[in-house]
Amino acid sequence: MTKASELREMSDEQLALTLKETTSNLFHLRLQAQTERLDAPSELRKHRRMIARIQTIQTQRRAAAAKLEAEKQEQAHA
Repeated sequence: MTKASELREMSDEQLALTLKETTSNLFHLRLQAQTERLDAPSELRKHRRMIARIQTIQTQRRAAAAKLEAEKQEQAHA
């Protein structure tokens, strides 16, 4: 699994791709869990936490971009 610091170094496109892959992997793990063929149940938690980390970083980046945009507009009107 990737650390949060490694995720922060990724570009937006890389983060989106990692999120898509992790979500897909979680789906397949859930299918295995339902059919009682899941070897490591802890993988479900790891994937859910990875998805949450990625979404948190994406939200932080969007908030930072919105703040910059608001500051630019504020300076333009001043």
